[in-house]
Amino acid sequence: MNTTLSLGSVQTCFKKVVCLFCSCLTSCCRCQTLRRARERSTLSCDCHGVLHEGGLVVVTLATVRAPFSRRAESRTTCHKGLKRRPVAMGAVHAKSMDPLPMHGKDLGVNPDDLMEHPEPEPDAKQEILENKDVVVQHVNIQGLGRTKEDLLGYEISDVFNAKNLIDVMKKAHIARQRLLRLGIFKEVEVLIDTSEGADALPNGLDVTFEVNEIKRLTGSYNTMVGNNEGSMVLGLKLPNMIGRAEKLTFQFSYGTKETSYGLSFFKPQPGYFERNLTLNMYKVTGQFPWSSLKETDRGVSAEFNFPVGPTGHMLKWEGVWRELGCLARSASFAVREESGHSLKSALSHTMSIDSRNSAIFPSSGALLRINQELAGFTGGDASFFKEDFELQLNRRLFWDSVLSASLWGGMLFPIEGKPSCIADRFYLGGPTSVRGFGMYSIGPQSEGDYLGGEAYWAGGLHLYTPLPFRPGRGGFGDLFRTHFFLNAGNLCNLNYGEGPRAHLQKLAECIRWSYGAGIVLRLGNIARLELNYCIPMGVQSGDRICDGVQFGAGIRFL
Repeated sequence: MNTTLSLGSVQTCFKKVVCLFCSCLTSCCRCQTLRRARERSTLSCDCHGVLHEGGLVVVTLATVRAPFSRRAESRTTCHKGLKRRPVAMGAVHAKSMDPLPMHGKDLGVNPDDLMEHPEPEPDAKQEILENKDVVVQHVNIQGLGRTKEDLLGYEISDVFNAKNLIDVMKKAHIARQRLLRLGIFKEVEVLIDTSEGADALPNGLDVTFEVNEIKRLTGSYNTMVGNNEGSMVLGLKLPNMIGRAEKLTFQFSYGTKETSYGLSFFKPQPGYFERNLTLNMYKVTGQFPWSSLKETDRGVSAEFNFPVGPTGHMLKWEGVWRELGCLARSASFAVREESGHSLKSALSHTMSIDSRNSAIFPSSGALLRINQELAGFTGGDASFFKEDFELQLNRRLFWDSVLSASLWGGMLFPIEGKPSCIADRFYLGGPTSVRGFGMYSIGPQSEGDYLGGEAYWAGGLHLYTPLPFRPGRGGFGDLFRTHFFLNAGNLCNLNYGEGPRAHLQKLAECIRWSYGAGIVLRLGNIARLELNYCIPMGVQSGDRICDGVQFGAGIRFL
């Protein structure tokens, strides 16, 4: 029986394979378990195999070929300086399995398979490439259209460094993941074959990547959950515009509190996808009922992302024309004073390191994010220096429970004696930060309108556990967690003529805190919903509380 190795196809099912290490006869991990083992070894390939998206892949190569070939239907690229030739792929062979036929649609174990059979004599023409060194002679790419060949050379070059068959399979799978990460291919499949031709070596291999490019124009429609708000998003994308993974995107968003549209251009560095440049043009109109304020921003920005060791960095410049107005006639005088037009030009830097195993329900790891923003240095009306940070630690306990601790903080320093703008200050409170309080309803306020503050801190301690009695375990029930929490924080304005000790004393005064319990639902890997029963404590005059049941939705929670 001939079996073609395809690392890229998750649906591929190797009905019968031979373990590279113990030569046991087994069916793949998507079918049944061990069917029969040789007398010299009873180990199944589960002990030795190589994992990939489709599961376990273990194959024995042979130099004898079956009469099989595939004709290239589109442009084929051959790398490493070897001459271009049509893709003529043979097959990856397993040992003969005629004595052990499979039976039944479910590929169950047949009683005849449990009987001992005489081992067939190996074909003298076959040379099994099990633990022997191999050489990758050719890497072919089939199916290219508008994609430039030099871009893909960076992503697949490591395949040539493989030293044995298992190494080839691992590196080919990594190369496949790198190709998919570019966002320009719908599908990528990998075929491994023994080399043929005049220059073929006895231990030579050819690796072929079969790619299917994404269309030139794609559209999308989805919903997005923000900080306790939802929106509908329509998008048009032109992926791989010039052939080197560029992307032009137009996006329109209509939400409960915000409406926006924008145009962005994304360009990665060839061979280093994490290092990329993004240019944006946008218009955003938002409503902030807690401040009786509406804001319209029209701006441009440029972002440069790059990694340094385990940390990720983003440098950004943003120029925005801001128009502030009153959301209601009852808006306070302090909000009316802020109304009007202003121009903000700011440079910012963000450093982050994230070792969590999940962004929504992490059970281990930590997150540290530090952001600095300097406005006024490159012009504009706003002049300030702003710094904030986010820290999160997670630890798994007994019975699949997780203890999580979070700490947020930030300060804004006005420059040149100019007062800070209401749109630049920090806000605190609500189901995504200090639970039990109204949305952004902690801190300075005027006539019921919350004005934000120039300094804040917030901390939280959380215990997440599975649902009682584990209903729906292994399925829908795993999307839920029970949630016990303790939150605290404060937001205020500081007198910067005083020293750091006076600042700390003011931040330690009038601390708001709350505790409670509830249920958390994970929405994919991007957002979550919370339904909590909250008991607010430390309430100060002017704070708006939510005593009892509180619902929250968002992507960033304290």
